[in-house]
Amino acid sequence: MTSPAPPSAAAADTAPDDGRYLAVMARDARFDGHFFTGVTSTGIYCRPVCAVRTPRRENCRFFALAAQAEHAGFRPCLRCRPELAPQALVWSVQDASSILVQQAVRLLDAPDLWPAQPATTTQADSGATVARMAERLGVSDRHLRRIFEAALGVSPLQYLQTRRLLTAKQLLTDTCMPVTQVALASGFASVRRFNAAFVGHYGLNPTQLRRSGAPASKGGTTGSRDTGSTLRLAWRPPFDVGALLAFFERRQFHGVEWVLPHEATLRRTVRLPAACTGMAQEATGWFSARFDVARHQVLLQTSDSLYPVLPLVIRRVRAMLDLDADPAAINAVLHPYFPDGDGLRVPGAFDGFELAVRAVLGQQITVAAARTLGQRLVERLGEPIDTPWPALNRLFPTAATLAMADGDTLGQLGIVRQRQAAIVALARAVDGGSLALQAGADVAATTAALCALPGIGDWTAQYIAMRVLRWPDAFPAGDVALHKALQVQGEKNPARAATEASQAWRPWRSYAVLRAWSAGTTAQMPQPVAGAPIETLPKQ
Repeated sequence: MTSPAPPSAAAADTAPDDGRYLAVMARDARFDGHFFTGVTSTGIYCRPVCAVRTPRRENCRFFALAAQAEHAGFRPCLRCRPELAPQALVWSVQDASSILVQQAVRLLDAPDLWPAQPATTTQADSGATVARMAERLGVSDRHLRRIFEAALGVSPLQYLQTRRLLTAKQLLTDTCMPVTQVALASGFASVRRFNAAFVGHYGLNPTQLRRSGAPASKGGTTGSRDTGSTLRLAWRPPFDVGALLAFFERRQFHGVEWVLPHEATLRRTVRLPAACTGMAQEATGWFSARFDVARHQVLLQTSDSLYPVLPLVIRRVRAMLDLDADPAAINAVLHPYFPDGDGLRVPGAFDGFELAVRAVLGQQITVAAARTLGQRLVERLGEPIDTPWPALNRLFPTAATLAMADGDTLGQLGIVRQRQAAIVALARAVDGGSLALQAGADVAATTAALCALPGIGDWTAQYIAMRVLRWPDAFPAGDVALHKALQVQGEKNPARAATEASQAWRPWRSYAVLRAWSAGTTAQMPQPVAGAPIETLPKQ
């Protein structure tokens, strides 16, 4: 185990360290995941919310990423557990290098890019994952490494290794999964490599870590109500949990989802196709997510059938509940326009294809009517599944099933011909692999591919970009509620006027859309500062 390295300019971002130290002293959850504190006297790095005694200022070094702290020789704290911190997502719509680094970080955070190389490969071959990512981003491996290291101070491979190890650390601490299963689920080719990486980074082997942490009770079966393993997923306040659960409750399909507002809990059945897990067959099961508002975390339980793909499940649940949102950055832009919406999040989707079908069903009809059509679709074409709760007993139909659905079948459910054609075309594109509906997919290419399908226009594509692709700047310009919020409903071309007026909300227009829908009122336009230029909309 190496000792912490001396400070370097690349080790931390430009935020004042004194301000960070104040956040550490206050244990301010708003800064959780924004930085990590390396304590030189112990060689440990912590989250800002760590409950241990605050270290002396001269013993603190600050890092924007956990990978930077580990690269400098610090080990993760076993008490605050850095692997639980929400991700720090920084968005840019201008600088090309920043955009490239952002895309690379999101891909490296995605477990579906982690499947390990065969056990016969050499250590040098582990860089194949980074090479595949560079190819996906359309740049050379060398250029990606150069830009990544210049921006973050660590290589893509070092960042990926930290993500894998911290994921493994969470699984070891919070679940009863065997070490071999933890190693494979975290992207390691073998237990030997996993043990070597763990000892090299943390100074103890996985079994020792499990003994030193909170003991994970023995897991139950898929049919048991208590799995015995609870994963903790942190978020940054403020968070309007009630609004998020109400959004899901209004749209839930019985048998697939079950929202319990009085228990701050959301449960649902899930399916992960083999194409996104790297396994020989699909994974099916259920999860239960309960919000612990006092501790700013979600308590996640899953069926043990999902254990082999648990990192991917965690990733999708975080996206579905928008746990990585940065309220401080979002509210700095949107609060003057929507002062009552600071805690609102953009509801995501666990299954991108399911959400896209929901979006098509909801075109030009009410939420209640769309829910009725979706319920019929689930009951007719969904598959049964056993869960601990009788209220959860169906899986949403697969893309392959809907790709083969005929007009008579869909018509009997009350779905009109135009929507039938859109659903079948969408299903065929997803089933055939020509359309990937998941977080991190290329926004421009995906929305263009969606709009090329029959029956899908810009509103639907932007809605999918907002909830599935997790694009924070999606904007369905033709939305009537937005026209009212922006007071452009009387314009000759309200969609164009709305787009122009929404530029002040960038890069958080997805969050502005949710706030406009939630408020149902006119956005408040701040008065211009004295001496500042006054921007006006161009005449139509």
